[in-house]
Formats: sequence, structure tokens, C-alpha cells
Amino acid sequence: MKEYYYNKNVLITGGLGFIGSSLANRLVELGANVTIIDNMEPLYGGNYFNIREIESKLKVIIADVRNTSVIQPLIEKSHCIFHLAAQISYIDSLNIPFEDLDLNSRATLNLLELCRKYNPEVRILFSSSRMVYGKVEKPIVTENCDTNPLSLYGIHKLTSEKYLLMYYKDFGIPSTILRITNPYGPRQQIKHSKYSLVGWFIRQAMENKVIKIYGEGRQLRDYIFIDDIIEAMLRVGASADAVGEVLNVGSGISTKFADMVKLVLECVKSGDMEFISWPKDYEKVETGDIAVDISKLQEVTLWKPDHSLEDGINLTYQYYKKNIHHYI
Repeated sequence: MKEYYYNKNVLITGGLGFIGSSLANRLVELGANVTIIDNMEPLYGGNYFNIREIESKLKVIIADVRNTSVIQPLIEKSHCIFHLAAQISYIDSLNIPFEDLDLNSRATLNLLELCRKYNPEVRILFSSSRMVYGKVEKPIVTENCDTNPLSLYGIHKLTSEKYLLMYYKDFGIPSTILRITNPYGPRQQIKHSKYSLVGWFIRQAMENKVIKIYGEGRQLRDYIFIDDIIEAMLRVGASADAVGEVLNVGSGISTKFADMVKLVLECVKSGDMEFISWPKDYEKVETGDIAVDISKLQEVTLWKPDHSLEDGINLTYQYYKKNIHHYI
């Protein structure tokens, strides 16, 4: 894989955030020429501390990915684009519908048009979400399952997917869509609970607070550690067989919500847990149990996740023990 990325010009949108910065750190190790663009919106997790060890080895541009005059020259010289810039909260998406539309759909269309005009051979990897599936009735989710998102966030992510697949079919722009399940790990913002609950719960436990769980906490989720996500992304980006594909990215193991919280409490050794009633109308956006099939990704790339949920929570906790003041 090092041979593939060595000396490649790689653009990461949303590159100072959780996934983007983790990807940047790994790509610098592989010898890529990395450029990051990020608008540093406080709610979305952009953080210079995430790249403190590699800041002198890459280029950082603070700008909005929707700014055509800024992003066009970056696209022109890129070999690969990891498109991660997004509005991150499916809960907030209903309250900021046009902002969500702009960041999670229009920005992708804008990027694709620039690629079509100035660099149609650039490789694109798009960070989508399990939220595009909505409430799934089948016991395991394959990439062929129906997509019925329950939130504007999911609808707009799915719209971006459609743009990417159309531009690949009609204009040959090589892209891959990664439907990520529930990511967590170091470098994740933990200012609020609207992104990843694992990190947020670790913070609450560290502050010896009570973690409140809706219902009985039986809902199943597939939690995937950041290092496993990055390895999957890099392998997909280097694989010709992944072009034009939609791929689930998860651990392949579903865990009850309450069991995840128990692991957090056992790891941190402080905090407590309380079961509370579901909020009014929450069922409208609650997707229910989720178990994803990751066999397609494994077949295409020979990738497999290396971290159990227990190990990943411990690694995340150890990171925040040292660095939490940079993330709250």
C-alpha cells in the first residue's frame, strides 16, 4: 500500500476532523503529499491538535469546501480525494435543513463538477453513513438492501451517493462510497453528544457523571474503531476493484447499547448508568437494530477489523486521559 500512496497528491476535505486527521496522519507515514481543507466549524470537530505531529509535513487550507475558487486548483493537481467534509449530526439536520443540504449534497455535486471539468481521472472516496438505510427490517444489512433514510442527514448523504454513481457511469470519474457504521476513537470531538456516543460517554464517565440510556438499551449498533476505518479506506483507495462500488464499513459485530456503556464504565472505573424513557417523537429517527454485512469490503480488499470494542474503548480512554483538554 505504501507503494500506491507514496508521492501521490491526496486531498482530504474535512481533514482536521476525527476521521480526516486520522487519515492524514497515516497518509503522511505512507509518503503521500497531503493537503487538508477544513472550515473549522466548531461543532464539526476540526482541531489543529489532531495534526500536531505532522503539521509541518502537509498543507492546511482553512476554507469552506463549497468555495469553488479555493478548491478548484486543489482538485486539478490531486491524484486522490477523500471527501469527508460534512454536517455531522442527523439529529440537527432537521433544524438546519438547507445547511445540511449544502454540506452533505451540494458540496459533493460541486466537487464532482470541478472534477469533470478539470480532473476526471481523480480517484474519489466518499464517507457515507449507515443512516442511508433507515429502519432495516432484515437481520443483516448488505449493500443491496433498500435505502429509506429517516433523517435529512441520511437523505442528503444518499443524494451524494447518487451523484457519485451517476458521474462514474456518465463521465467515468472513479469513485467509491463507504457506508460507515458507528465510528469512534482518538481525535474525535467530545464537546457534545451529536456525533459519536462512545467518545461522549467516555467523557461523561471521566467526569463521574450518570450516563442516561433510552429504554432498556437493547438496541444493537456496530461500533468500529478509527484505526480499522482508516485501514479500510486506504485499501479501498488503492484497489481498482473498488471503483464504482458501495461498501459497508463496520466491525461486523453488533453490540447492545447498554453493553457498550458497561464497557465504558468498566474501562474508566467511574461514572454510572441510568435507564430513562424514550423522548417524544424520537422513534421517527430511531433506526432500530443494525447488523451490517462487511463481506463485500473484505472480498475486495482482504481487509479485516483488528480491534475489539473493549480494546478500542481502552485505547480511546487512554488518549483522552492525556489530551482531553484539547477536545472539550
